[in-house]
Amino acid sequence: MRRLFLIAIVCLSVIGCSTPINNRTPLNESFPNVVGENLNEQSILLPAALEGDLNLLLIGFVQDAQFDIDRWLIGLDFTKTPIKAYEIPTIQGMLPRMFESVINEGMRKGIPKSLWGGVITVYDDAQQLASLTGTQFPNNARVLLLDEQGTIRYFYDEGFAVEALNNLRSEIEKLRQ
Repeated sequence: MRRLFLIAIVCLSVIGCSTPINNRTPLNESFPNVVGENLNEQSILLPAALEGDLNLLLIGFVQDAQFDIDRWLIGLDFTKTPIKAYEIPTIQGMLPRMFESVINEGMRKGIPKSLWGGVITVYDDAQQLASLTGTQFPNNARVLLLDEQGTIRYFYDEGFAVEALNNLRSEIEKLRQ
């Protein structure tokens, strides 16, 4: 098992060495149809599975983005922001796909079971999300607020900031009116 874990780490490191895609701001664009799997091993079609309400997606392209995602989640919780948030680990490449079960099991070990449904990992369609947001500065989460139809109404990719959280909260309030 230790050997498989080391192989998974090497695979993830190789991903981090890939050529970055220029960042872009996809405001008012439709979120692409992508398939992911939550940690409960359920296949999820995004954004269709979320339509009908506002939803926040926190996309991470590398493991180090988890620090930024955690800051966003803490900020949302601390401010009691009324939004359902989903973590979307997005892992590109054939090699990581081969170790999907090892990677997912590693995530399950670090995440309480009650939260597994809100962690949706995208492997096969990762390139679509990379093209949507760009992958420069991969340690920063991509924060996307989707409206009821799956349109991106808020986007931020510069690392957690209180001002960005307040802007997100304002957009949520505006859309709920």
